[in-house]
Amino acid sequence: MKISKNILQFLSELKLNNNRNWFIENKDRFTEIQSELISLTGYLLSEIEKFDQSVKGVDPKSCIFRIYKDVRFSKDKSPYKTHFGIFIRGGGKKIEGTGYYLHIEPNGSLIGGGCYQPDPKALYKIRERIIADSKKIQQLLNERKFVQDFGKEFYAEKLKTVPKGFAKDHPMIELLKYKGFAVAKKIKNTDLTSNDFAKETLKSFRNLYPLNQFLEEAMGKK
Repeated sequence: MKISKNILQFLSELKLNNNRNWFIENKDRFTEIQSELISLTGYLLSEIEKFDQSVKGVDPKSCIFRIYKDVRFSKDKSPYKTHFGIFIRGGGKKIEGTGYYLHIEPNGSLIGGGCYQPDPKALYKIRERIIADSKKIQQLLNERKFVQDFGKEFYAEKLKTVPKGFAKDHPMIELLKYKGFAVAKKIKNTDLTSNDFAKETLKSFRNLYPLNQFLEEAMGKK
């Protein structure tokens, strides 16, 4: 399976016409795209389930973020997002923890996962686990296929100082400074519309799975 060019075209046009009238006029197109995204998500779920049983039984619709923006506290009052987001995890996207993410945006798409914004309690637990099992996390982050996909940096902000409660001279201090433990891989428009898109995405998700497991166990969710 792949992403149709219709989705990228729709998002490109929406970026130039981010208003309710245009959206209503193109609602049929949006409805077709929703169906395509649900089918794609269902397929990804069925394949991820083969190596991560936690996603078994998840409704594809529950994984897809709404296109409608919450503009109550934003200076930008444009009503619609100009991308589609899909987050797959056991229990659906509203359950906190790790997962598999697909971001679809013309010239700005990416795939990734991990734990993007853990709450303070979960973040502390992850840091503790990194110290307690530093050898394992280093092995995960240095695994060749993982590095090829996601590099060696987390997709998250980093503290400029030492996190409270941790020694500044700890060998893992640079890793402990991260405020989140998500990873991401940029993908081109041509990657999205390639016949190999789903296959390659699932390979990356499979390479991500051990990190998700480590983080889930650290947070006490396994």
